[in-house]
Amino acid sequence: MTQSRLKTTLAKCLPTVISIAIVLILWQFACQYYKISPNLIPAPTSIAQDTIESFPTLLPAALITTQETVIGFALAIICGILLGVFFHVSKLVKSALFPLLCAAQTMPLISIAPIFLIWFGFEMSGKIVIVMIFSMFPIAVQTVRGLDAVPSFYTDVALTCGANATWTLWHVKLRVAARQIFGGIKISAAYVLGTAATAEYLGARNGLGIWLQSAYNSFRTPLIFSATIAIIILTALLMLVINAAEKLLLGPVEDDEDPDNQL
Repeated sequence: MTQSRLKTTLAKCLPTVISIAIVLILWQFACQYYKISPNLIPAPTSIAQDTIESFPTLLPAALITTQETVIGFALAIICGILLGVFFHVSKLVKSALFPLLCAAQTMPLISIAPIFLIWFGFEMSGKIVIVMIFSMFPIAVQTVRGLDAVPSFYTDVALTCGANATWTLWHVKLRVAARQIFGGIKISAAYVLGTAATAEYLGARNGLGIWLQSAYNSFRTPLIFSATIAIIILTALLMLVINAAEKLLLGPVEDDEDPDNQL
C-alpha cells in the first residue's frame, strides 16, 4: 500500500519537476546565448548565487512575513467561518454585512494601506489586520455556500435523534460542509503571503516586502526574483499544511462518497 502511494505521488509530481527543469534550462540557455543583461532578466544560476549570498538577510525577512501571514490567516479562518455561519443562520445579518464584506474585498490594497499606516504605523499589527481582511472573503463565502448546500436529510436525522438546532449546526452541517470550507481556505492561502509582502512594501520596518523594495532600489534584479521565489515556496508550504490538516480532520476525499462517513 505504501509503495502504491509512493508511485502515485511520484506520478503526480514528476511532470511538474520535468516542466520546471525544462523551463530553467531554456531560461539559462537564452540568457547566455542572447547575452541578456542581468539587470533585465538574470539567469537562474545568477539568481541562485545571489540568493545564497543574501540568505542571512533573506531568512529573517521571510520569517517576519511568515509570522504576519500565519497570525492574520488564522484570524481570517476563524472570522471567515463565524461570518459564514452567521450569514447562514440569519438572512438579515447576511443582507446587512455581506455587501460590506464584498466592498472590502474589492478595495485595492494600495488605497487601503495608507489608512492602516495612519492607524497602526509601521508595526506588524497593521499588516496582520490587512492579511485578515483580504483573506476572510473566500472563507466566509465558501462557508455559507457549503452550509446552504447541506442536504436536509442530515438535519432531519439529527433532529429526529433528539439533537437541537445549535448542536446540529456545529456538529453535523459544518462537518458536511467542511470540504467546501477548506476549499475557501485554500483559495485564500494562494495569495495570502503575496498580500502580506505587498502590505510590507507599502509601509513596514522589515519583511519580504521591505527586502524586495531594497533590491529594487539598488537595481539588484536577481534579488527581486529571490524574494518572489521565497513567497512561492512559503505559499507551497502553507498549502501543504492545509492539505495535511484537511486529510487529518476529514480523511481522504474518497470517504465522502459514502454519506455515512460524513455523520
